[in-house]
Amino acid sequence: MNVSGFYPVILTDQVVSTAAFYEEHFGFTKVFEADWYISLKMLGKDRPFELAVLDASHPTIPGAYRTKVKGLILNIEVDDVDAEYERLIRGAKLPLELDIRSEDFGQRHFITSDPSGVLIDVITVIPPSNDFSAQYSEEVWK
Repeated sequence: MNVSGFYPVILTDQVVSTAAFYEEHFGFTKVFEADWYISLKMLGKDRPFELAVLDASHPTIPGAYRTKVKGLILNIEVDDVDAEYERLIRGAKLPLELDIRSEDFGQRHFITSDPSGVLIDVITVIPPSNDFSAQYSEEVWK
């Protein structure tokens, strides 16, 4: 398979406010906008990252699945999670769903949420404890 793109699409009843949230707080830019769908892009180090927001009631969604998103976490890896915590939680007053902490499995992170209820796990990769380091297939924390 030759994949040319892969990105999550958030089903919501709050298309405009959800897209605006990712623009304001995470640096995404609109690349397409309709009243039922907004496509967002953010330039990454090597390639762009994409995210879309879609009205959950839109007829392109099979009828049985026309519900708001539930049970989704978006992981966003950053260089300095402590700085992002200050900016997003203390500065912008985003909801704090899980306070900042370091995990033995190799992450320092906190979790916030968007207007649609999607969890956003903001992460800086750190060296794992000895108990977890053997579980990695490569040294990803370097």
